[in-house]
Amino acid sequence: MNSQPPDGPLPNDRPSSPQPETWARPVSRLTVSNISPDAVNINVEGRHLVGPLQGFGQLWQKTYKIRLSGALATPSQVIKVWKDNFSSFWPKGNHFYGPLTGIQPGEVAVLNLAGPGGITLPGGAPLVSTGVIVIYSDDESFSFMTPEGHMFAVLINFSAYEEAAATVAQVQTLIRGNDPLYELGLRLGIIHRAEDEFWQTTLRNLAAYFGVEGVVVQNVTCIDSHVQWSEAKNIWQNAAMRTAAYLVTMPFRRIRGRSHQS
Repeated sequence: MNSQPPDGPLPNDRPSSPQPETWARPVSRLTVSNISPDAVNINVEGRHLVGPLQGFGQLWQKTYKIRLSGALATPSQVIKVWKDNFSSFWPKGNHFYGPLTGIQPGEVAVLNLAGPGGITLPGGAPLVSTGVIVIYSDDESFSFMTPEGHMFAVLINFSAYEEAAATVAQVQTLIRGNDPLYELGLRLGIIHRAEDEFWQTTLRNLAAYFGVEGVVVQNVTCIDSHVQWSEAKNIWQNAAMRTAAYLVTMPFRRIRGRSHQS
């Protein structure tokens, strides 16, 4: 049976007596700690969370799944491997910098994301620096939400379950483009294609770990075709623009730092 948490509730909407070992405590702002110094850590610290109800664009539900036919791994074994090696299954050029405690409820990770095809800026710098918080985790599923400025206002769930004598690994997202610029990329198909390829590649790599050359089945449904104009202001937190500005101005900040030291 699929043990993923319900699609609807967000952290503040969950039952009054949640299991403390599976659900994260509600937070007003994100705090980053104990991550690799290699991370480009911007656009996360102090940001509010945004869910699918708060983004700007159309609301989509996307489901990607792959059957691990022939693999002897149980759903809980698949999820343990997935958690322990999370970003190693991602497409080239993308990095997940989580704390040493791993994927646990309430933990905040920094994401350094490449463009389609693993494109990065000169020196390997990411196109987007953003993050996620783990809002739910148990033996057969775990879920993330994203901060202000992320490409999507999203609830994303990773799960594994048994179906017809095989374990199925699944990624399911409930997403909106977070601001008008991201929504334009979605409408043009650029961001949709990149997102689909990202999770398809992830699932194929996960299956390969278990010796399976599987086929990803994808289902996409537009739940709400309207945009939320009241959320157009989200563009001021756009992580892609802020990452570009941060990296462009980095040499000037270094020069100013040296002058202050002299």
